[in-house]
Amino acid sequence: MDGVIYRENHLIPGAGDFVAALLSSGTPFLFLTNNSAPTPEDLAVRLKHLGIIGVSAKHFYTSAMNTADFLAETHPNCTSFVLGEGGLLTALHERKIANDAINPSYVVVGEGAVSMEKLAKAHECVEKGARLLATNPDNWCPVSRDKTRPGAGATAAFLEASTGRRCYYLGKPNGYMFHRAQRKLAEAAMWRPEEVVMIGDTMETDIRGAIEAGLHGFLVLTGSTQLEMIGDYVYQPTRVLQSVADLTEEILTGKVSDRLNSPVFGLSGFHSNKAGQRHQTDFLAHHKPRPRPAMTK
Repeated sequence: MDGVIYRENHLIPGAGDFVAALLSSGTPFLFLTNNSAPTPEDLAVRLKHLGIIGVSAKHFYTSAMNTADFLAETHPNCTSFVLGEGGLLTALHERKIANDAINPSYVVVGEGAVSMEKLAKAHECVEKGARLLATNPDNWCPVSRDKTRPGAGATAAFLEASTGRRCYYLGKPNGYMFHRAQRKLAEAAMWRPEEVVMIGDTMETDIRGAIEAGLHGFLVLTGSTQLEMIGDYVYQPTRVLQSVADLTEEILTGKVSDRLNSPVFGLSGFHSNKAGQRHQTDFLAHHKPRPRPAMTK
């Protein structure tokens, strides 16, 4: 959503027409977000305030919902101690996963302010045998052009360091998020796997997850990824678009564009100096300043 549909509470030009085209053509779609704090209803209201009408809760799939689906499917009747906000608590409640502060099956980490008291309690639960699970791997998330906030990955990293236990990260780019989203789309309409497309602005989460799940990955340049960065990655998007507005005519006419390949496939030698990398690939010497952690693990 952020970087694809809007930026800093302003719609990206053409995004409203893109969503309207999806609705008018009856094309099944979902908004996927790693943010576990809001509920689908919250997100529908936010888009309404931005001028997008006709979108409802059924059009959203959050990392909180994905976490609740994962636990309900892999460990029925489990319990959880939660570090998170309303969206995560609601999703777990709807899947009948009880809150347990005494002997939980899992410590579940999501977005939100966390006190040292709750961190200490979560640490204690993990030491007693609870498994550590995070709704997403984002160490930090953009709030505006020059401001970020800590993400669920940062809180989970704290508990990994204090307990010595490894955390399992759901959300994008975990394939479970994409496969569950496909299942939700299948419930809405008949489709073929080759017709499912993931559109995103982040190579580390959106495009990587799409490629690993066997989906088309369309990268838009309205968010966090610049064109010159793309060549740094082993995996590549199926297409590179200026924005989602590039797809509106295709959706309305049903005529597929002939621009099916990413322009970066024909280019090489891309190198960029990226401050505050989201995806760290090596470790610097100990005597050097500690780099900012990658956005995702």
